Amino acid sequence: MTSLRYQRLYVNIDHVATVRQARRSAEPDPVAAAVLCEQAGADGITAHLREDRRHIQDADIHRLATTVTTALNLECAATDEMLALAEALRPVAVTLVPERREEVTTEGGLDVFRAAPQLRESIARLKRAGVRTSLFIDPDAAAVRAAHDLGTDAVELHTGQYAHAPADPRTLRALADAAALASSLGLAVHAGHGLSVQNVGPVAAIPEIEELNIGHAIVGRAIFVGLSEAVREIRQAMDDAREADRF
Repeated sequence: MTSLRYQRLYVNIDHVATVRQARRSAEPDPVAAAVLCEQAGADGITAHLREDRRHIQDADIHRLATTVTTALNLECAATDEMLALAEALRPVAVTLVPERREEVTTEGGLDVFRAAPQLRESIARLKRAGVRTSLFIDPDAAAVRAAHDLGTDAVELHTGQYAHAPADPRTLRALADAAALASSLGLAVHAGHGLSVQNVGPVAAIPEIEELNIGHAIVGRAIFVGLSEAVREIRQAMDDAREADRF
């Protein structure tokens, strides 16, 4: 199966802020990084405002909301504090993610079953504010169906298992099957977590996935080649995969 449909790249700029917060200084500026990413071909900017403010700060989100010219995707937990911020700033999209203070990074998808009442109300609040919603979920058929039932506009499939074991065909098949199911239910399909130039191709080639969110690998690569070139490299890898008919 081939798909030449353009696939969006949203660059997550969290770890530019991580470097800044290591010294509690003004640089490097994640908002300036967002501008460079857009100029290099990013279709949108993603930023995760965590409860503990370990990297992105409130001021960053306010500045991004007025600086980003493509699209701003705010990642956050489904809390009153975060929802109120989203209602006030109205980014293009909000991706609701699980969050635990003790984790180094997001370790898995939302529990869309246990948290269903909270997620349903959160999605409704965001929709009333005119904000598109996405739920960060594991590539699991039951989770996809539950997300659809909650009324979200999109799902973002957690690619962490694939990134840890890209040679295991089961990890890629899980993503492909979940993407196909989500698309058949009318959901927009995004994906992200742990993707890099080295492993992005097979995921980018899944035709139903219309958007990838990539951050850590881009920021890490930027140390060696610069941020603009790092964005262009991942963009090229995605485009090559879409044209190669891998799926």
